[in-house]
Amino acid sequence: MNTRLYNARILTMADGFEPFWGEIWIENDKITYVGPEKPSETHWDVERNINGNLLMPGFKNAHTHSAMTFLRSYADDLPLQDWLNTQVFPMEAKLDADMIYHLSRLAYLEYLTSGITANFDMYLTPDSIVQASIDTDYRTVLTGAVNDFSQSAALVGEWYQKYNGYHPLISFELGFHAEYTTSRGILDDLAALAHLYQAPVYTHNSETVSEVQACMEKTGMTPTQYLDSLHLFDYGGGGYHCVHFTQEDMEIFKKHNMSVITNPASNLKLASGIAPIQDIMNAGVNIAIGTDGPASNNCLDMFREMFLTTALAKVRENDASAVDANAVLYMATVGGAKAMRLSDCETLTAGSQADLIVIDLNQPNMQPIHNISKNLVYSGSKQNVILTMIAGKILYENGEFSVGTDPQEIYAKAAEMTQKLKNM
Repeated sequence: MNTRLYNARILTMADGFEPFWGEIWIENDKITYVGPEKPSETHWDVERNINGNLLMPGFKNAHTHSAMTFLRSYADDLPLQDWLNTQVFPMEAKLDADMIYHLSRLAYLEYLTSGITANFDMYLTPDSIVQASIDTDYRTVLTGAVNDFSQSAALVGEWYQKYNGYHPLISFELGFHAEYTTSRGILDDLAALAHLYQAPVYTHNSETVSEVQACMEKTGMTPTQYLDSLHLFDYGGGGYHCVHFTQEDMEIFKKHNMSVITNPASNLKLASGIAPIQDIMNAGVNIAIGTDGPASNNCLDMFREMFLTTALAKVRENDASAVDANAVLYMATVGGAKAMRLSDCETLTAGSQADLIVIDLNQPNMQPIHNISKNLVYSGSKQNVILTMIAGKILYENGEFSVGTDPQEIYAKAAEMTQKLKNM
């Protein structure tokens, strides 16, 4: 399949934030040319005139729990521990693999409308999540969610071996839910796996004050320091949230080339706090952005996350220049790809995966065009996404999905599964 996208402003994210006019050629799933328009004798199976709109890399949702779509607006406006223990955990205990399959596909549709071309998913049944991703042609990186109540370190190791190299759209990373839900024995087993495979490890980290205080009382260390003392991060990895982060925590992340994945909307909705993004940037740590799950956020929208990332930092620092919008756009694209180890999905360059989006600039919120990259962060919205392509396939265009299944069928199955859960 040969595809040509032409007459476009192109923001490659490979060299600055200034778009140029040109075209992109794609052969199957790979970009073969990015540059000024030029003649070609290639037979194009697909050609799209982009009409002066913006071509750019897709956003990377670097932390989510996709199948939690069934809890969207089900248990809102509750304190975090009450929300988790009385609403979320009891409902999750009823889930089965078939439910998670259908509920995940619903999330993928929403990702596509927001220009998200890959997600980093932590949930209960990787087998069904993998199948949902393949059936939707959606790119998913999975990570283990082992804790004292579900999965096991042995299972995480099996999935790591099984799903790396399993399918071009799928990869798997070692991970566990959090320090406060995972006993020492499991953590030691995961550290052994990290050393066996020389692999990074990912987890929820320092999300709340109570989490950090409890770890300090138990171990005399912050979660980051404690987990590092167990050699879990010797080969890198990442932390989700990282709201209550110390300078030493940041230095550990920098030392091990780890990533902070910030989730500003979820942190606000659950009253977890505002992450010290400017300090983390100053420490030289890679930062990515995630929506978290649709229970703690409700909306799987990267535009909202980008705006909140910069706006909250400005309030926290009392400095309108803090966390520049271009830095945030980098976090949402290249930073996310780095955190997810998607090295061939970072930029629009020859040899990279054809994971890209088209942004409609001919809408009121994008005019006048003084600075496109800052427009994306400060005034962009999902309504501007008019095309989403993953691995060379157009999965969403002008409000229509091409995901192998009628979207109405996906909605109906998700509603059926949700009602079944409520009746159990």
